[in-house]
Amino acid sequence: MLVPSVRSIDLDDGGRLQLFENWLDAAERGVLFTVLSALIPWRQERIRLFGKEVDQPRLTAAFADPGVRYRYSGLTLEPEPWYPELLHIKNRAEQDARQRFNYVLCNLYRGGYDSMGFHADNEPELGKNPVIASVSLGVTRRFVLKHRRRSLPPVALELTDGSLLVMAGTTQHHWLHGVPRTRAPVGPRINLTFRWIVG
Repeated sequence: MLVPSVRSIDLDDGGRLQLFENWLDAAERGVLFTVLSALIPWRQERIRLFGKEVDQPRLTAAFADPGVRYRYSGLTLEPEPWYPELLHIKNRAEQDARQRFNYVLCNLYRGGYDSMGFHADNEPELGKNPVIASVSLGVTRRFVLKHRRRSLPPVALELTDGSLLVMAGTTQHHWLHGVPRTRAPVGPRINLTFRWIVG
């Protein structure tokens, strides 16, 4: 079994990142990717972008504790009850992030043409200085952060299969993050972003 390597990054204005490489071993992440790809009820939502209704450039699903709802980008996904596989990952992520979670947003990037635009997870129901734990399964994709107001160099991370990224501190106040498109012939990736929704 590989021992996870941990890289800590301090961002300007109080943001903090921790990247755990090999957080899941090869056998576990392979099984999880296969099972979650098949079991999760993936769907493509419509969002409003620059005044137009367009398809979200990825597939999504949500799971949560009873009664928990989360609205983002004008969408409120109806969450499913936790699958045992997702609960297992959530419990592990809680230990390393040192944060309880009651909601996960699942994203399926089918290829390099699927993406996540720049945004911050700063909705009121996430509370002040939310801790977000992001688990990656499948192909490596580039994750980019840029400061909201200052002309600082962007921070780019390669999120590999089985990695865990924890965003904490004031990251969501001062930094935007996204997963840009790529023309490289890449395969699918599943991303699980765990959050604590304030009741």
